[in-house]
Amino acid sequence: MNQADLNGKVAVVNGASRGIGEAIARGLASCGAQLILTSRSAESVQEVADSIMDAGGKAVAMSCHAGKLDDIEALFSYVNSEFGRLDILVNNAATNPFFGPAIGLSPEAFDKTVQVNLKGPYFFSSAAIPLMVKSGGGSIVNVASIAALIPLPGQAVYSMTKAGLISLTRSFAKEYGQQGIRVNAILPGVVKTRFAEALTEDPQVQKWISRLPVPRAGQPEDMVAGVLYLVSDQASYTTGTTLVMDGGATLG
Repeated sequence: MNQADLNGKVAVVNGASRGIGEAIARGLASCGAQLILTSRSAESVQEVADSIMDAGGKAVAMSCHAGKLDDIEALFSYVNSEFGRLDILVNNAATNPFFGPAIGLSPEAFDKTVQVNLKGPYFFSSAAIPLMVKSGGGSIVNVASIAALIPLPGQAVYSMTKAGLISLTRSFAKEYGQQGIRVNAILPGVVKTRFAEALTEDPQVQKWISRLPVPRAGQPEDMVAGVLYLVSDQASYTTGTTLVMDGGATLG
């Protein structure tokens, strides 16, 4: 399979300052896409954009809190005025502020998790779709998690939001497909990022990982090819699907 040709395509990637989001951004840039990268921290996402441009890619950075509607509205207003089109959206931003027993979760942590992990993708997608329709179609990829399929201990609400993200993926795919919008999700397993340090550094989790069919933690770069396929014309008949990328963790 040839590398995706994304020349002339405009792509928004949120949560792009590090980890999976950064890796996806670099992959899209390598295929020629014009990137708009967002994160809560303008400084950290600007570093990624600068690095991409130094390598010959096209990227701009913007601060945008994935759970704040005013930030989302301002972002897509900028995309519309500056580029006049949108072809790709990757909803990667996520949070998991609590690790522990489900009944120990505070209302504040609950609200924050739902705000970023569910409300964010919902309204990012809602803002993106009119621009995509104007552009003749587009592709949305939501970064969910295998926690949607096998709720992880100590992560009840995080797992719940990722299951909700799969439902959101399928709902938007069904509702907007005839307007040229494809919506899919990837489900990473345990990926070695700063976000997942509590898992990847846990001795019990490391022991479990060593017994997987692919006996290692994933790397952010392992997620890129799946996204490039889903946003490319090669996946023009693929929508509403979930691509599990977990080293076999969900096989049981």
